[in-house]
Amino acid sequence: MKSVIKSGPGRLLRTLLSYKKVSKASPKLLSAKVKTLYQTSILPNGITVASASMPQMASVCLGIWAKTGSRYESLPDQNGVSHFIEHLLFKGTPTRSALKISEDIEGIGGTSNAFTAEENTCYFARSRGAHLEQLMDVQMDMYCHSVFNPEEIRKEREIICEEIDMIYDQPSQYVQELLNTLQWRDHPLGRPITGTEKGLQKIHRKNILQYFQQHYVANNTWIIAAGNVSHEKLVRLARKYSKHIPTGPLNQYIPFVSQQKEAQVLCVERDVDQTQFALGIRTFARFHPSRYALRMINTLVGENSSSHLFQVIREDEGLAYSIGSSSSAFYDIGDLVISAGVDENKVEKTVKIILKELKRLAERPLSKEKLKHAQDYIIGQLELSLESTENQMIWLGEQLLSGGRFASPETIKRGICKTTAEEIQKILQQILSPERYNMTIVGPHQNSDSLKNILQKSA
Repeated sequence: MKSVIKSGPGRLLRTLLSYKKVSKASPKLLSAKVKTLYQTSILPNGITVASASMPQMASVCLGIWAKTGSRYESLPDQNGVSHFIEHLLFKGTPTRSALKISEDIEGIGGTSNAFTAEENTCYFARSRGAHLEQLMDVQMDMYCHSVFNPEEIRKEREIICEEIDMIYDQPSQYVQELLNTLQWRDHPLGRPITGTEKGLQKIHRKNILQYFQQHYVANNTWIIAAGNVSHEKLVRLARKYSKHIPTGPLNQYIPFVSQQKEAQVLCVERDVDQTQFALGIRTFARFHPSRYALRMINTLVGENSSSHLFQVIREDEGLAYSIGSSSSAFYDIGDLVISAGVDENKVEKTVKIILKELKRLAERPLSKEKLKHAQDYIIGQLELSLESTENQMIWLGEQLLSGGRFASPETIKRGICKTTAEEIQKILQQILSPERYNMTIVGPHQNSDSLKNILQKSA
């Protein structure tokens, strides 16, 4: 099992999206101009069934999605329960042991996995298309009939604590956890997806069952397949195997409202040879009209080795081996994160250069060549990613769970190609403001007041 800690399998695609409402009528073709046929249906009990038919593929990837994740853990003492449940669903049902679950997937040449993110949880498996029903049988057994054995809960709690320790021991990951805590202060988004070791000791079987019964209901369930799959067969199997999923209300999230008035800096001292830092810039929601411009900004700033910061910080200045950016977009908020690992004596210099280069991008229009280069990169990465049945399934799932909306790859390409240099400038000028800056550092002692002063004066 794998858990999404800040980034997930679909993260690259998550911020590409432009959306339109999907009909809740009978199965419907969503995009007729692409090879992949996208269809969606709503079962009478409220479960959404969707498919991305890729008849040229030998495999199928089936995902059972729950519209729950760490941001739905509204109470602090629930923190980590979504991720805990993800682990426990692999530990046995009345008819299958944990070993039997693995054997029934691997015995047909398949693989299975799962991840927990802030806004959803996904259990998925992949095999040859002919074995779709076997995948459905195993995964729906896990989803509907897991026994939550007390001994398995005890053992899995210890395993998750090891996972937490692993993150803590890797400064490049831990600095991202700290950034979430600082940036989404006093909100479920600011709590670690894994929970904490102390908090997990307080989560017992009754707490797990209560959360599971509240959130794993039909209206919060999506059954999605991509690859060599017939939509009609998928709907038929979904009807057969989902009858045990109870009805219940659709999950509602707690909106994030920022109270931040100035830049924030958090330093955690660690005796390491390289200092890791993450600079978060608060941006906009997933459906924001500027989502394509934000996607372009991430590529231009630090997504690849031809990006602006990689060339300046690493190639020109020689300050860092690792320098890059990433972006997230949630229902109501988002961020752009710039991360680097540098010598402890070069942190302030590196931060000053980053802020200077961001300001330069905001003040000087991009050349047509650079704009086209970024557009071609994003479109190329989209096309390469969607050659995978797993990526197709995750991409489709993340769109539909974001409100029943879907955009074809062609729609996204058009949105990217229509983005202008002026739009990019305008958004940069809007987000480059100290009250949107949060910075975390893990390494030898740093002067947090000095770093905060640098961020404050950057506007």
